[in-house]
Amino acid sequence: MKVAVLMGGWSAEREVSLTSGRGIAQACRSLGHDVTEIDMGRDVAQRLIEAAPDVVFNALHGTPGEDGTVQGLMDLLGLCYTHSGLTTSAIAIDKELTKKVLVPAGVPMPQGKVVASESLFDGDPLARPYVLKPVNEGSSVGVAIVTDSSNYGNPIRRDVPGPWAAFETLLAEPFVAGKELTVAVIGDEALAVTELQTSSGFYDYEAKYTDGMTLHICPAELPADVEAACLAHALTAHRALGCRGTSRSDFRWDPAQGLKGLFLLETNTQPGMTPLSLVPEQAKYRGISYEQLVQRLIDMALHDFGRGHGRDHGKGDQP
Repeated sequence: MKVAVLMGGWSAEREVSLTSGRGIAQACRSLGHDVTEIDMGRDVAQRLIEAAPDVVFNALHGTPGEDGTVQGLMDLLGLCYTHSGLTTSAIAIDKELTKKVLVPAGVPMPQGKVVASESLFDGDPLARPYVLKPVNEGSSVGVAIVTDSSNYGNPIRRDVPGPWAAFETLLAEPFVAGKELTVAVIGDEALAVTELQTSSGFYDYEAKYTDGMTLHICPAELPADVEAACLAHALTAHRALGCRGTSRSDFRWDPAQGLKGLFLLETNTQPGMTPLSLVPEQAKYRGISYEQLVQRLIDMALHDFGRGHGRDHGKGDQP
């Protein structure tokens, strides 16, 4: 097949996307496919038309490759592509919209509120400790944990670096103590639970993509009920959002609270495919090689496209 691997772009996650894309392209070539690598620029539509692929493997991370923009473009061009469609992507990248879908579906998420960054310089929106994060970014880009002992000031000072300098609005959520957990879903199956133990104490962008900064424990050593809840919530999120191909849901769990201390933080519709990424790692644990994973995602995209379901219908992998 002719496979176009779409990667790079201009988001904060450009370098990670390039690493994912190169690995995917190499896997596609080893599988015998004719591969065109496209580092996305403003001429992306023309380059996709010229490549004339049977399928586009979307290896973009962040905006505009993960928020529905590129998905809408490919819909207009009539292209088959991997991962989620326009509506699902637009909802899942927005943490507030995600809550409006998942909480009614029974998925526990931290209560929070969207605040103007300017308001932070007058006082805290929540009792400390709390978390501030951009509403529409992935990979923990621009996350700040505000505690009584943090160096941000009380109230937060205008002159200290933080997400308030880059974003006009932020999502404020209570800080959930405990363990970082994550679950990958492929098709309609939750694979495993991985615990992430970071040397920095928080699974931020640097910890995710710097070798040696995070220890991955797969499968995580958890009580059976907590493990089962993680798998069930990740699958519910995948279905409720209408995800296609694969997704990855991130959790925090406070062992002192038992099941009541488990919260889903976000669901990623374009999870990384780098050597440090969690979806390939969990797939390997389940006996699926990297090449097999890439082929499976291509096959699912072709299957969905062949069924004629519009990419923006949010049908996902539901029966």
